[in-house]
Amino acid sequence: MPPTRARTTRRRTAARTALVAGLLLTTAACADAAKAEPREKAFPFSGDRLNVRTHDNPVDLVAADVEEVRVTLWFDDGASLGSSEITWELRGDTLDLNAACSGLANCDTKFRVEVPRDLTVLRNGDPTALKG
Repeated sequence: MPPTRARTTRRRTAARTALVAGLLLTTAACADAAKAEPREKAFPFSGDRLNVRTHDNPVDLVAADVEEVRVTLWFDDGASLGSSEITWELRGDTLDLNAACSGLANCDTKFRVEVPRDLTVLRNGDPTALKG
């Protein structure tokens, strides 16, 4: 049974709508963390070893003259048709950093973590070098 004219028109309209939405997301709404407003949090920490879980997000780990663990987040989700979830919390000796998007979304993320100079830092459970 051949498709009806109305069914063919609906399919074409749906295809055009999907194409336009895709083009808008890829051209006009490219996410760029460098353009995002920084957000900051400080976490009191008295341990001698910190494990930073990055969830594959870019994270700069920096030794600094600080007493707390300081985290700066740059996060841009462009014009998404999905949702975003940001986690940055300290539980025990683990700093959990995650910024992710789902659905039709284009996200860009960067974290910077400043730690006291005498602190041993692990990245996802493995020893890591610090900047600074």
